Amino acid sequence: MMKRRAVVTGASSGIGEATARALRTRGWDVVAVARRADRLAALEVETGVAAFAADLTNSADIDALAAWLAETGPVHALVNVAGGARGADRVEDAQAADWQWMFEVNVLSVQRLVAAILPQLRDAAAADGHADTVFVTSTAAQIAYASGAGYNATKAGEAMIAHALRLELNGEPIRVVEIAPGMVYTPEFTVNRLRGDQNAAELVYDGVEAPLTAADVADVIGYALDAPAHVNLDLITMRPVAQSAQHLLARGPLTVRGLQQ
Repeated sequence: MMKRRAVVTGASSGIGEATARALRTRGWDVVAVARRADRLAALEVETGVAAFAADLTNSADIDALAAWLAETGPVHALVNVAGGARGADRVEDAQAADWQWMFEVNVLSVQRLVAAILPQLRDAAAADGHADTVFVTSTAAQIAYASGAGYNATKAGEAMIAHALRLELNGEPIRVVEIAPGMVYTPEFTVNRLRGDQNAAELVYDGVEAPLTAADVADVIGYALDAPAHVNLDLITMRPVAQSAQHLLARGPLTVRGLQQ
C-alpha cells in the first residue's frame, strides 16, 4: 500500500515543524517547506521528511515547488501552516508595511499555493479516494481584539479562503479542514510579532497554566487527516483550558472552586 504524502508549509519551526514530525510518526511521507534551508536539512536528516526550501511569497518559488511535487509523486494533503504576525499596534498607529507583510504571508501566499497544488490533489483523490487541504488559522480570525487588527484581518482572510474553497469543491472528494488555535506557546511567534522583545513576549504567557504547544496542534491536524475519508472536520477551535475566550485568560494555577476544607 502506497503511503500518503503531505506537503507541510512553515516546517522550519513551531506548528509546521511539529506537524511534519507528527505526520511522519503517523506513517505519512512529508514534504517540509519553509524558507530556512538549514533547518529543513536538519529536520530531513532527523525525521526522513523531504525538504524543499521556498519563499511562499514568491510566485516563482511556488511554481518550482509545484513542478517538483509533480515529478516526485502524488500529493494527498496540503497543510497550510506558514504565516505570522507583525506588530501589536492600534489601528491608528499601525504601519502599512506590517499589514502588507501579513497579507502576503497569511492570505496571498495561501491562495497561490492552493491554486498551484489543487490539480495534484485532484489527481490523488481520483486515484486513491480522497485528498485533503488543511488551513491553520487562529481564534484571531473569529474575534477581534485591541492592537490585533492587522492579524485579525489577515487570519480572517485566510479562514474565508477555506470556507469558500469548501463550497467550491462541493461534490469532489477533497476535504477542507480549518484548525483555529488560541494561545500557543512557540519559541518564535510572539517574539517575532513584538519585534524581538523577548521579555515582552514572555509576559504574554506569564502565569498561564499549560498554554497549547505546537505538538498539541500537530496532534489535532494528524487526527483530522487520518479520520475516515467521509468525515470532514470543518472547523476545530482549540484553546488551553486557561483561555475560556479570546479576551478571558486565567493567570495562576487552575483550581476547583467551592471545595470543602
